[in-house]
This record gives sequence, C-alpha cells and structure tokens, in this order.
Amino acid sequence: MPKTKSADPVVLKNFLEIPYDELEAMNLEAAEAAETLQPAELEKKYRAYLQNEKRLKAVTLCFSDIEGRFHMLDYDKQYFLRANDNLTFDGSSIRGFSAQKESDLRLGIDWGSIFWLPSDVFGPGKVILFGTVLNRDKTPYESDFRTRLAELAKELQKTRGITANVAGEVEGFLVKGLSAEQVYNKVTGFELISTGGYFHSLPLDQLKMFIDAAAEVQRAMGFKNEKDHPEVAPSQFELNFSYASVVRACDLIQLYKLVCRQVAANMGMTATFLPKPVSGVNGSGMHLNLSFFKGGKNLFYDKKGEDGLSATAWDIISRLLNHAQELSLILNSSVNAYRRLDPHFEAPNQIKVSSVDRGAMIRIPAGNEKSARIEIRSVGPDANPYLALYALLRTALDGEPLTKDESKRDRVRFLPGNIYDAIRIFRGSEFVKKIMGESSHEKYVLHKQAAADRSPKELGSIVKSSEVLFHHDVTTQMLWHKF
Repeated sequence: MPKTKSADPVVLKNFLEIPYDELEAMNLEAAEAAETLQPAELEKKYRAYLQNEKRLKAVTLCFSDIEGRFHMLDYDKQYFLRANDNLTFDGSSIRGFSAQKESDLRLGIDWGSIFWLPSDVFGPGKVILFGTVLNRDKTPYESDFRTRLAELAKELQKTRGITANVAGEVEGFLVKGLSAEQVYNKVTGFELISTGGYFHSLPLDQLKMFIDAAAEVQRAMGFKNEKDHPEVAPSQFELNFSYASVVRACDLIQLYKLVCRQVAANMGMTATFLPKPVSGVNGSGMHLNLSFFKGGKNLFYDKKGEDGLSATAWDIISRLLNHAQELSLILNSSVNAYRRLDPHFEAPNQIKVSSVDRGAMIRIPAGNEKSARIEIRSVGPDANPYLALYALLRTALDGEPLTKDESKRDRVRFLPGNIYDAIRIFRGSEFVKKIMGESSHEKYVLHKQAAADRSPKELGSIVKSSEVLFHHDVTTQMLWHKF
C-alpha cells in the first residue's frame, strides 16, 4: 500500500518574535518618540499598537523598590488594555515598601518607556513597560524614586532648561553554577569562570561568549552599545552603552542587570553584581558619568577651565564632595559594598576629585564640548540607580559647597569603611533626611540596619555567607523570614 503523506504540524501558537535587527530599529524609534511626544500622544500610540498586534499575549510591567530590587508583573494584554487605570498590588509584600496597614498600592504606566524584547531571552509575545508606583488616591508614592527622579528631571527642565544626561558603567562577575549566590558558602566561595584579565579573553571562551550574547540582546533593545569587554579581575565583565536622559539611563541599568542575569542563567551560570564577590581581586563598580545640557550646549565644558570643566561643573563637584559621607549609604548600599572601597584595588574611597587618580571618588575623564562630564566612581553596582541619581542631582542643586579653611593644611577625607559607620552618618544627616523625606529616610535606614545586623561587624578577609545570602539584590525571601 502506498504511504500516506503526513500532514504538516499545526502551528498552535503564533506569538510575536522579532529579528534582532528589526528589534533594534523599533526600540531606537521608541526611545526617540519618548523624547519628542507628549505623554497623551505616547499613550494613544502604544494603546493602538497593543490593540492591533494580535501576536502579543502579555505586557510586563516593572518597578523598583526603595533598595533597588527589580520587580515584574505580567498582565494579559486584553486585561491590561481594559484595566490599566486600576492596576493594584500588595505593597506590604515588597520589602522596602508599605506597611501592612497601608498595603494597597497602584501602578501607573510610563507609556514612553516601552521596550520590545528578544524572544529567545524573554520569551515570545511580550513587551515591557516601566510602572509608576502610586498611593490609593493615585498620588505618587514617596518611596518610588523612579517617579521622584522623573519629577525632579521635569522640574529641572521646566525651571532651568537643563537636561541631566547620564551614562552608567556597570561591572559584574560571571561565576559557575545556577543560583550561585543563593547557595554561597564562605569556605568554597564563588568558582570563577575565567582567569583572564583586562581586555583579555579567548574569542570562544565562556566569559567572552556570555559578553557577546548579552551585548547582542542589549543592542537589540536599543542600548546603543559602545564597547563590551572583560574587566581587570578574572571573570569580570563590563558592557558600556551610550548616555541617555537620567530616567532612561536608570531604566537601562536595571534592564542591563536583568539581561546579564538571564543570559548567564541560560548558559548555566550566574551573573552577580555584588560589589566584592571575591577577596583579593578588584571589585565591581557602577560609575555614573553625569553632565548637564541646556539648549544643546554642554554646561560642564569650558576649554579654558581647569581640566576643561566649567565653573558650573566645579561647583557641583564641590557640593558632592562636601556631602559624600552622608550619601555613602545610598551609593554603597550593602555590607559587601564596603569591601570594595579598598585603595589597593583601584577603589574610590578618597573624598576628592582627580583627572588621573582612580582612587578618587570623582574623576574627570578627558573630554570635549560634547563629552565633558564628571565620573562618580564610588557607586556600587547594587545601588538603586534611581535613588542614587536622585540624591546626586539634589545634592548638585541644593547641597552646600565644600569650604576650605585656609588656616589648616589639606587632609584627605575618606568614605566610611563599613556599613555601620555609613548608617550612623546617614541616620544623623538632616540634609539627606530633607531630600529623601523623613518616611523614606527612616524606612531605608531600617532595611540597611537589618542587613548589617545579619552580618559580622568585622569584615575580615573572607566574604561571609551572610553578606551574600542577606544581600538585598539576592532573591532569598524565605531566609529573611526564617532568620
């Protein structure tokens, strides 16, 4: 009998999957639209897109808590379109948000923050948007520093015509094994994936393959990558992307860490953003390059100024240096972060500015009228980028300049050497309390104190299990409840 021809398999699922080159074009167009269109226009544009694109199944809405943990909720597309003005969640279940008595919070939508996602990393049929955390009455929630940063940026543009631009340089480590942080043991430590060094890695070794894969995803998401490479320490990486307006720059930092973690997990490894996961080698930083623009002109540039910087830039540097110790708990937000501030490993623990010394808190990179900027080097990669930039901008605008006592010789000041000193200085700072608000100031310090209490006061030379397992960026929620 002749064989019957088998029927072609029925395609049951037809979810959106976009090639990487098309993704990049769509995400870059969306970034441009966010800068040129009004919020109402953006909402109309993307509502229509969601309604018409039948291959979309869900919208991922994300937000960050006060410590910087990244949270995501997937909403069915049709439900999202029907109920997007009444999206709620239990804030008391988010450590760092509301108390149980005020648990109900709402999520608004920043329609201009849309990203189309590579389906091989995020799954097919989804787009991602950033949410705005709101109180029950739809007023902005005080501890959502993305919203507060956006309001500050808007006010800066409206009252002074100034746009704050930021480029983040975020370092991390690639280590062996899935969920390596959650099973960390201080005796064995992390197992490094590579013993190479700065700019040095074979093209097809695991570290370089990870860097290539993560860079491909980021380019497709419109990051505008500039260079991607192994860093100084073994198994360390850094993927640089272009500057953006301050809120988008923070969004990119949060997505950068998410992409790196997922790409690493897909390869059976862990990308960690602990500031100092391995003793005896350089730690990881999140250098923030800051500049102010007005009418297309870089306000930080002055060809005749010291190191090519304007008086405006030097005034801001003075304010940041003056308040450096008070800001330390925001910029170095974990027990582990204070291991990194070691001058033997190019760590920026000195409260000073320099064009050459990488041990200085603020560095002045070589620049021109387009690229002149200041680089704040003392920020850990685990800091909440929205809170960090909010605090830095408020200090740049409202802080007191550093005054020099001519009767005394200059002495180098240092950042706190441990989280306990940082907490003490932060707790007593009326300036930080003023810019954060009393409620957020108290809430933040209580969470930092809780993390400190779970770790030995003396750091020693071995990275302790507690400083990893109870780190705010490591998902060990059950451990916190069992402690």
